[in-house]
Amino acid sequence: MRVGIGYDIHKLVAGRKLILGGIEIPFEKGLAGHSDADVLVHAICDALLGAAGLGDIGLHFPDSDAAFKNIYSIRLLEKTREKVTAQYPRIYNIDATVFAEAPRLCPFREAMAANISQALEIKKECVNIKATTTEGLGFIGSGEGMAAMCVAMLGAG
Repeated sequence: MRVGIGYDIHKLVAGRKLILGGIEIPFEKGLAGHSDADVLVHAICDALLGAAGLGDIGLHFPDSDAAFKNIYSIRLLEKTREKVTAQYPRIYNIDATVFAEAPRLCPFREAMAANISQALEIKKECVNIKATTTEGLGFIGSGEGMAAMCVAMLGAG
């Protein structure tokens, strides 16, 4: 078995859609980035790539490559699954946390988990999504950005 940890953080800005777990979340701001800036999916990609010993999301999907401009991050997750499962065919589980003061993410967790499990071709029960605030502290607490962290476990079968 192999375990990986992923983390991502992006600034919130006006004029962008907020996409988390491949779901458009109603909110007055979105996350800035080269792709759709889905911090949750990016953290999951990094956790999976790390578990497989394949580097990180920036190595495989660099922001200097125009092919990834505004890409739906679920597509990056599907490509990550292909890379990872070539070596480690079983994704045992994904456990991720989104850090955000607003909006409330509880109503969207099931849909996010469904999207992620479909992209990874694993059971929805193997994907756990949590959300928390930072109690008003720091960059996230002031509403300037969001972050996500993930742990993933892979195996040979």
